Amino acid sequence: MASRYYLLILWSAIYMENTFAQNLTSSMNLQNISALPDGCGPYVKSMYYALCDLKSAWGIVIETVAALGIFTTLVLALIFLALAPSVTRDERKGSIAINFMFLIGVLGIFSLVFAFLIAPNAAVCACRRFLFGVLFAMCFACLVAHSVRLNYLVLQNRGPGGCLVFLLAIGLFMVEAVINVEWLLITNVRHSLWSAELPGSPCNITNQDFVTALVYVMFLILASLLIPCPVLCGHYLQWKRHGKYIVATAFSSIIIWVTWITMYLYGNDKLGYKQVWDDVLLAVALLTNGWVFIFFYIIPELVEMKRAGYQYETDSLSVMKRLSESPPSIIVENRAFSMDNLEANEQAENRRTQDKPVSPYSNYSGIYPTLPLYPAEMETVSHIHLPRVSMEPWRYHL
Repeated sequence: MASRYYLLILWSAIYMENTFAQNLTSSMNLQNISALPDGCGPYVKSMYYALCDLKSAWGIVIETVAALGIFTTLVLALIFLALAPSVTRDERKGSIAINFMFLIGVLGIFSLVFAFLIAPNAAVCACRRFLFGVLFAMCFACLVAHSVRLNYLVLQNRGPGGCLVFLLAIGLFMVEAVINVEWLLITNVRHSLWSAELPGSPCNITNQDFVTALVYVMFLILASLLIPCPVLCGHYLQWKRHGKYIVATAFSSIIIWVTWITMYLYGNDKLGYKQVWDDVLLAVALLTNGWVFIFFYIIPELVEMKRAGYQYETDSLSVMKRLSESPPSIIVENRAFSMDNLEANEQAENRRTQDKPVSPYSNYSGIYPTLPLYPAEMETVSHIHLPRVSMEPWRYHL
């Protein structure tokens, strides 16, 4: 009996202990839930609160627009891959590689928006600083390479090959990648070999340093605006349309960049929201420029892939078009000149024919006489006359 009482008391103690632990855990969860923003679950880390906080709806709006941009870019990439095999008989196939590279850059721009919505740490700041300039450099390098190729196409309807243009875009893009790598090493690795100082945090940079690292990207934006300008004065109208798309994209991008750089360096500080609006401003700049790339360049280029009328200059239709565009007065003048001097031309031709020396083989037509050569009649072959050189002493003064 005593053992039963001891077991009962032990079971009661364990039950009360478990009940107390459950109550304590539930009370702690209630405290955590009360501290969480509306819309975020208890297992969401604090660095991701901007993605789910219903009170600060700007994060949800920005991530929704960015997700829509990613989805749109993927759909356009699939359409591009579906239309690419149909472009095989004209000069449009030379820009397929750089346009696909441009799509990859736009996809990366929309994906980078999420790095500016979460709380910064060393890895996030390094990702921001490196990819912001590199992804924009990829897009504008493709625009510059396409503009260089269009300057050839608009004059003679022939231009550099697709591999050469793609290598040009890769070279322009890699310059910014090298600049950003060196910038990260210089600004972060601040300790020398003989000191024990820790490297600096990637987040400990000023806004001026961030903008200074993007000078090469600004050069590419300006080049993508100026290089296609001669294309607008070319001869072939189909290539002029491509130049207009690039100019519109570059001009809109310049407006966006001037706006966000001004706010990033001076505007936020003047308004007193320097620490709050900096990341939001960069995220909005990425979104705006990404949608400009889609509406002003990618969609028009896809439309051009379905157009007809892109032919080589050596084709019959293009040659007839070029001849029809020449002044008709020259053709009439040449035709009248040939009709007026028809008799004179015939007389000159007869005179040249008479003045030519007569060949000794002029009487030979090249046809040998043929006889039925049977074994019994082989003796009759001797009477066949073969052609001989006719020496006429009155023509050859020996």
